Amino acid sequence: MSRPTSAFIDLSALKENLKMLSELHQKNADGSQSVGAKTPKIIAVVKANAYGNGAIEVAQAIESRVDLLAIAFAHEALELREAGITKPILVLQGPHQLVDLSLTFSHNLYWMLHTDWQAEALSAFFAEQNKSSQTWFKFDTGMHRLGFGLDDFDRVQHTYKSLWQANTVVCSHLACADEVIQQHAQQQIDKFLQNVEDSDYPRCIANSATHVRFTNARQDYVRLGIAMYGSTPFTAEDSPITLAPVMHFESQIIALRTIPKGDAVGYGATWQAKRESVIATVALGYADGYPRHAPTGTPAYCNGQTIPLVGRVSMDMLTFDVTDLTAVAIGDTVQLWGDKMPINQVADHVGTIGYELMTRVSARVPRVYKKK
Repeated sequence: MSRPTSAFIDLSALKENLKMLSELHQKNADGSQSVGAKTPKIIAVVKANAYGNGAIEVAQAIESRVDLLAIAFAHEALELREAGITKPILVLQGPHQLVDLSLTFSHNLYWMLHTDWQAEALSAFFAEQNKSSQTWFKFDTGMHRLGFGLDDFDRVQHTYKSLWQANTVVCSHLACADEVIQQHAQQQIDKFLQNVEDSDYPRCIANSATHVRFTNARQDYVRLGIAMYGSTPFTAEDSPITLAPVMHFESQIIALRTIPKGDAVGYGATWQAKRESVIATVALGYADGYPRHAPTGTPAYCNGQTIPLVGRVSMDMLTFDVTDLTAVAIGDTVQLWGDKMPINQVADHVGTIGYELMTRVSARVPRVYKKK
């Protein structure tokens, strides 16, 4: 590597987060021991290149510890199968085209169905093949993105009888599980459970935030995504869990210069020094996935201290004010986010969420995997 920029991926932290989350059903929301709670099956969500952490390496690390892997669309399954991953894969958006169904048995895929055309197509495909696999049906309880209406529950069962087996899973997704006010999420959970209470089909409601916060949403399956990667879906003040960050996004200082009071830094001269200042240039920019709209003051970490971003983000470089560092030199490491600089703290300054920062780290940034 000629450029000192990497995303270090701690697979040990990934496994520890997964272990803690997998055991969470043993506790109530207040932290007390749960008695008689069902043990949900674990779905590890590895869509979007495992949230930017590397789908193949993440899947290889946790395949033996989970029951299913989940991706957004069929194409994301191909690289996993080519890498030798054999765990069943749930396709969360279902088939986008009829040709997708040809991968069902050759790639051991399960489809999350949310429209009539998907259900019709899968019914016809199973009939043509004279075999079937587990089917998942999504129902809309208030997110209003995907899913059959809850009032269609009986119709969908009757219309697509061949798809409804003992292991057919009924699912939903909550809109506000990560919000401080829990009323909307609880209403969605209650609505879903009331509509399916007379059936014995396995159920799946919980994503990371729901699994952490709502005990009665921990049903037969839980979907673990962002929390598995060490970024809490909650605000720092409201988070009921402590997770170990998996991605450590780092580069190095490649230049230092002292500028006089009043001089500007970067394109557009948007930041001017209010004192004589030491400016560090770091070998990383928006082409690497760092957000171009990150404002002055966005924090990073260097030599035991927080340093503020100054000036506009460039394609390949960032500039930080390191005047207050007690010691600084070319080659010093700067962590953009990771164990020293929480990703959500950076996201708060940028006006986004940790999910986006993590997933947008570009392909030109090498992923370096730490296994122990």
